[in-house]
Order: sequence, then structure tokens, then C-alpha cells
Amino acid sequence: MKSFLKYVLATIVGVVIVNLVVCVFFVLFIGALAVFSEKTVTVPEGSVLTIRLDHPLQDRVSDNPMDNFDFFSLELNAGMGLNRILESIHCAATDNRIKGIYLNLGDIQGTFGGLATTKEIRDALEEFKESGKFIYSYSNLGYSQLSYYLATVADRIYVNPETPLVLTGLSSGVTFYKEALDKLGVQAEIVKVGKFKSAVEPYISTEMSDANREQVKRYLDSTWEHIVGTISESRGIPADSINALADRVDFYTTEQMKEAGYFDNVVYEDEMIEILKTECGLEGHQKLPQILLTDYQHAPEVALQRPFAAEKIAVVYAQGSIGMEQSAKAIGPELAQTLRKVREDKSVKAIVLRVNSPGGSALTSDIIWREVNLAKEEKPVIVSMGDVAASGGYYISCAADTIVAEPTTLTGSIGIFGMFFSGEKLIEDKLGIHTEVVNTNAHSDFGGSFPLPVPISGRSLTAYEHKVLQNYVSQGYETFLSRVMAGRGMGHDELDAIAQGRVWTGADALELGLVDVLGGLEDAIDIAAEKAGLENYAIAEYPVAKNAMEELLTQLTGEVKTRVLQKELGVYYDSWQRLKELTAEQGILARLPFEISIRQ
Repeated sequence: MKSFLKYVLATIVGVVIVNLVVCVFFVLFIGALAVFSEKTVTVPEGSVLTIRLDHPLQDRVSDNPMDNFDFFSLELNAGMGLNRILESIHCAATDNRIKGIYLNLGDIQGTFGGLATTKEIRDALEEFKESGKFIYSYSNLGYSQLSYYLATVADRIYVNPETPLVLTGLSSGVTFYKEALDKLGVQAEIVKVGKFKSAVEPYISTEMSDANREQVKRYLDSTWEHIVGTISESRGIPADSINALADRVDFYTTEQMKEAGYFDNVVYEDEMIEILKTECGLEGHQKLPQILLTDYQHAPEVALQRPFAAEKIAVVYAQGSIGMEQSAKAIGPELAQTLRKVREDKSVKAIVLRVNSPGGSALTSDIIWREVNLAKEEKPVIVSMGDVAASGGYYISCAADTIVAEPTTLTGSIGIFGMFFSGEKLIEDKLGIHTEVVNTNAHSDFGGSFPLPVPISGRSLTAYEHKVLQNYVSQGYETFLSRVMAGRGMGHDELDAIAQGRVWTGADALELGLVDVLGGLEDAIDIAAEKAGLENYAIAEYPVAKNAMEELLTQLTGEVKTRVLQKELGVYYDSWQRLKELTAEQGILARLPFEISIRQ
């Protein structure tokens, strides 16, 4: 009896403690939201707009405070999307309170290297310079290759004396898992169309195919040529000298880099502040007025830059892998419903589909393609490609009236593959699990069973099953080609020659006819306005963000786990996430074959 009472009492105490913790959590959370929501921003006269790109670049970050709440640290992270970054830079150009822009840079992170998105920011800063205001760049912790690329837009580039710039060029590494799978007794079952469709190679080979090496080399060369060309033009350094520096891979002092023209001066951060004060006409102990870009976006004057008009251009964001569920970082069939809603909205006169996706589900891609095609019949549809719009990302783009891409956008990859895992040796020989099957028809157990709580079949595909799947994938590839042929006005053989799953940069895709214009999101909006005959219009962004309570439930179920893994795995989190996605994405896919990151 005493034992029973002891356990009952312990349970009651436990419940009380949990409820208290939950209550405290919600009080803190509501308080944080209240502070964030009531935040008013005042821009002092003579301010310097400080830009720090210390959060991963995204096309769009929700204005809903819940989206910016970190349940792991219980903090509000004021991240910014490309849409708000561009808007704020344009507003600053005509804001008399802003004296200039201070780029306080470190590493820059973004999807597939983030170079195309960074270029859009750089272009906006280039336009800002037409206002006559200054742009100074400084790095206290060191420029990465990507952040230095952005810094070259500045009037002057400064750096901490002890943080040398290391230009090494670009590299792509592919990790192969075949031998590990062999040791585990797991076999990858592959069906695909396209000799360049290499997403499956890590699971069936121990080295890159010649075709894959060719496309990766071309993409890296094209991207590096753009980076070198931009640095050369901005800093007046011959491209050959930049490549020679990259080939040597030596740690030159910042003073040596200054003499070579890469920096204008070498100073500590306190000295940098004094330089900014002098530029703003301040003396002595006068404090430099600075406003962060993350705060400036909330200034009432910036919000007033968003025009209200009866006629609208809808900007529909499609960012993340294409699958069966829609979220802020993933594309699902719900995006087709959003496009249908926008198509049926009479106040929307044109649509800009912003695509930043490596692809994914072929089925979902086709569902979205259908709505893009229907929308084009009623109003102009312009696609703006971000860092990546390949495979399924190109599938949902190809029906548009006009496709706009950056020179370094990763696109194309017109191909389809299917991937399944079987673990007969693992399940039977190593674990001793045996399955007996009773069928009603000849192929009722098509693909085998799954005796483990992981997506690994208990048997391999039969030769007949493999043939059936190969025919299905081949049909899917022909469907993909037919969508592109209709949208781009190409013949079958002409398209097939540049398809086959091959990845292209935006610059190469322009020459091949896969895109129409080189440019960014704002260029796409301008084209949409011109095609719709609009002079005064408002921008409406879709999909509409979830309300705070919906986001709370989403965050509680998934965000905490994600944050913990990110903290624990660090730089290995991306590799773990990619492996997780691939095992979850078994089936017929239209997806890019690799990931890209640009690091120092």
C-alpha cells in the first residue's frame, strides 16, 4: 500500500511540475511575442544601415513572429528573406536619414551555395550606389569567397589585420555509400533515364561516372568564371592573377592582399567605426548612429514602400524539395491549390513563380505544372529562378511565358529516376528474420515486404519488376520531355540532346534555350508588369503564412528535434538531412543529383 501511495504521489508531483514548466514556457513565449509584435523602429538622422547576413539566405521569411521563434533557445531570431532585403535596400536609397550602407560580413550561407541569391543582393546594392550614398564593407572574422564576392560591390573594402582572404576556387565532393551498404547487406535498386542523372551513383558505385564528372566540372567552371569575372571587374585585378592566386593556395598577409588590390585598407573594428564616423561628418565622442537591416525592415517608412493598388502581381514562392506536404521549407501539392486560387483571383493580373527547388516527387511536380499551364492561359506567368530550379524545379517552371534565371542558377536536370532499397542479406542472414508470403495474384507482393521499421524491402526486385519500373520511369521521362517541348517550343531530339538529367548553369541554359532572360526576382516582376500592361500595382505574396497557433503546433512537433540535431551534428547536419531525405524519397523522383556549398 505504501509503495502504491508513493508512486501515486510521485506521479502527481510529476504532473504538477510538467504543468508548471509548460505554464512558465507559455508566459515567456507570449511575452516574447508581445515584445516582438509591439516593436517600433525609429531611424535616427544620419544613420548607417548595417547589413549582416548571419542567417541562412532564403527567398522569403514569414512575417509571422512564430516562424522566427527558436524553441531550442527560446529566442526570437529576426531573420530576413530576400524579398525584404531587396525592399529595404531600395527604400534606403531614397531615405534621407540613411547616409550609407555598412556591410559587416562573415560567411554567407544559402541553398546550393547561395550564389544566385547573393548576386541579387549585390545587384540591389549596385543600384543603391546610384543614389550617391556610400557602401563600405568590413570583416572582423574573415571573408569567405562568397562574402568577398558580395563585398566587391562596395566603394571600399576593409578587413581585420589578422584575417587573410583565401581564394581557392570551387570544389565538389561526392560521398559514396555502396561499400557500407554491402557490408550491411543492403542493396540499392535503381531505375533511371538520363546518363547524367547521377543522384543514385553514391549507392551503386564507388566513384563518379564520366558523365557526372563532366557536368559537375562544367557547373563549377561556369560558376567560378562568374565569381572571378565579377572580382576582376570590380577591383581592377586581371582574371589571370586571381586564378594564379587561387592555384597557389598560400596564406598571404592582409597587407600583401591590400597591395595586390583586394583590400583598400587593413584596420581593426574600432578603427572601422571611426572611418564610418568621418564619412558621416561626426567627430570626437559622437556616437555613430547605426540601424540593422533586420530592424530597418520594420520601420513604418519601409512598410509604406509597399504600394496598395487594386491590381496586383502575385509572387508565389516555391522553395524546398518537392514532396507530399507543404511547409515554409518544402513544396507539396497544396502549391497547386495556391496557384489555382491566384489564377481565379480577378485582381491578380500577372503571376511570378519564384522557384528555389532541387525537385523531388515527379507526381507532385506534374500536379503543380498543370496549374502553371492553366494559369498561363489566363494571365502572364513569369518564373524567377533562385539558387536552384532543377529537375522537378524545372518541371514546374517550363510552362511559364518567360523564365528568368541568374547566371549561376543551377537548372535543367531534365530526367527521372527511381530508387528503392532491399536488405535481404541484412534481414535474413544477419538478423535472422524470415518472411513467408501468400499471394492472391501473380505479383501481389510486387516490391516485397518491409519487416523492419525502416524503408528497406525484405527482397530484391525481380527481373520482371525491374522491367516494369524501368518502363514506368521511361514513360515519365517522355512526359517530362513533352512538358518542356510544349513550354519551350523545342523538338524531341533537340531537347533530348541537352536533357538526359544534365545540370546546367543559368548562363549555359540561356544559350541552350532553357531560360529566356538572365536576372533576378525584381527583373521577373518588371517583365510581369510589362506583359500585363501594369504601371501601378501591388505585390501580393503567396502561400499565405499560417496563423500563430498552427505554427506553434508545427514547431512543437518538429522544430525542437531539428534544433537539437543541428546543435549536436554541426557541419554534418546537412549530410545527415540529405541521407534522411533520400531514404524517405524512395520512389519515382525528379531531383537534382547533388548539393552545393561555397565555403572559404
